[in-house]
Amino acid sequence: MTTQSRYREPPREMAWSLRASQQTAFRWEYDDGRAELLALYDKGKRQQWNAQERIDWSRDLDPDNPMQLPDETISLNGSDLWNRLSPKQVAQFRRHSQAWQISQFLHGEQGALICAAKIVQQVEKIDAKFYAATQVIDEARHVEAYARLLHEKFDMVFPVNGPLQALLQDVIERKEWDFTYLGMQVVIEGLALASFQSIRDKAQNPLAAQVNAYVMQDEARHVAFGRLALRDYYPALTEAERDRREEFLVEACYLMRDRMDPSDVWASVGLDVKECRAVHEAALATHKFRSRLFSRIVPTVRDIGLWGPRVRNAFEDLGAMKFADRDSAAMLEEDNRVAEEFDARRFVDAAIEGAAPRP
Repeated sequence: MTTQSRYREPPREMAWSLRASQQTAFRWEYDDGRAELLALYDKGKRQQWNAQERIDWSRDLDPDNPMQLPDETISLNGSDLWNRLSPKQVAQFRRHSQAWQISQFLHGEQGALICAAKIVQQVEKIDAKFYAATQVIDEARHVEAYARLLHEKFDMVFPVNGPLQALLQDVIERKEWDFTYLGMQVVIEGLALASFQSIRDKAQNPLAAQVNAYVMQDEARHVAFGRLALRDYYPALTEAERDRREEFLVEACYLMRDRMDPSDVWASVGLDVKECRAVHEAALATHKFRSRLFSRIVPTVRDIGLWGPRVRNAFEDLGAMKFADRDSAAMLEEDNRVAEEFDARRFVDAAIEGAAPRP
């Protein structure tokens, strides 16, 4: 079966074409690498993995709660609307909600794949081209893994939602190379890390947790890549140039907040969208989740120096300023450590079962 046959609501078009005009930079100096970036490139080479082998695809998902996430993560949980649902409707809602979330991951990863290729084309220094090339294969692997999860385990896919598609278009059509980094490496990847972490840490299904842990290990390097490149570049900008970046950043953050709108889920299971929205917007779980989405973005933005009043006011409005003092490098290193723990458990499980662990 094709992906098209699995869409809950078919996209308007199965292909989306954009016209983007940007420079292509060749570099004839091959020995001007920055130590930190070359170290990240070396790490990216060493941490390549095969999604067919590292992930145990033999594990099944629970039909009633595929990733075995607690219902407390659902904004409708505990409301009169939720309490009126039958057990069958609750199970259907969980399945559709989780498939919708993974679908947005899938579409975002394809956007990251295209943006990483764009970075290889645009950036001038060879060390950045080297690292971005490793990210291209990383993103292809993520698209492969999430597509397989949806095809084989959920048998269901949702189209890309409006805010994510709007930001992808804006990032891809920008001519300046740093907007690609800012939109993808900092905002979209940063928000994705927070979303992946929620599943990695809360899912009781080993397959779901494993997929997100391994993707996070790669994404942590990607965010570090963006932070290193922009931290060197932004201090040299003029005030007018910085204003343009900050305006773009603020708009991107609000788009990403609106991205987490599960209207398609409510409609797909036959619930009243207007009633669901009222419950969703009033739910404490919604406000906590929206705030937590920016836990990875805020400290990175502060690190790269886009910290003017417009940006700080936006983060205040989004309830995210409390994350400003977090150590972004330490969080990224923790993501790497957790992925390695998943590998260690996999080897232990294989030893107990008397089977050779997959490489």
